[in-house]
Amino acid sequence: MTSLPVGYRALVLGGRGAIGAALVDALRADPACGGVVALSRNPGTQGEPAIDFAEPASVAAAAAALRPQAPFHLVLCATGALHVAGRPPEKRLVELDADVMAQAFAINAIGPALVIQQFHELLPLRERSFLAVLSARVGSIGDNRKGGWYSYRASKAALNMLLRTAAIEVARRRPLAVLAALHPGTVASPLSAPIIGDAEAATPAQAAQNLLGVLDALPVEGASGGFHAWDGSAIPW
Repeated sequence: MTSLPVGYRALVLGGRGAIGAALVDALRADPACGGVVALSRNPGTQGEPAIDFAEPASVAAAAAALRPQAPFHLVLCATGALHVAGRPPEKRLVELDADVMAQAFAINAIGPALVIQQFHELLPLRERSFLAVLSARVGSIGDNRKGGWYSYRASKAALNMLLRTAAIEVARRRPLAVLAALHPGTVASPLSAPIIGDAEAATPAQAAQNLLGVLDALPVEGASGGFHAWDGSAIPW
């Protein structure tokens, strides 16, 4: 991350997932990075607090626990779920279920929104920094031409709006902070295997390098609140 100060510190939420773990590895391999904290639903071996979107209070508690280590110049929320309650994404209206939809929004939109709410305060006030969340191209309303995947699409679209709105507010006190929604592309992992089949996919390590490269290349002015694909291209809302 050449655009951040030497010795920058990073925080990865969802650090034990396929992409999250790859992001942690990539950051720890960056000689400019002064340290990485990885959070997951279980406490870390070094005393890292647990964070579980099923328990919203855990988000604020984790941020409070990490406040003495602030500032973090890079906060990455690498969380999300395509399969909810053991069910695949809905293909037809008849498959919609209120409880499953609520869980999808809790995981894909509400949880990350609480992360933005709590963790943006750990960013520096007057230095370049990033807060990014993993979104998905299927969360684009303008790009939706196939339909289906109702809860996943809608929850990611909601996440995009929440981040876009937060970027406007955060900029008032942290003008050098860039908030971004990122689409990692098709990534090979145990969770994605049933969906992607034999389709060409990036490894988690490749996806991590792509995402960090996209962030690193974003300009300070005019980029916050954007929606970007793994190759740096802008995705329509």
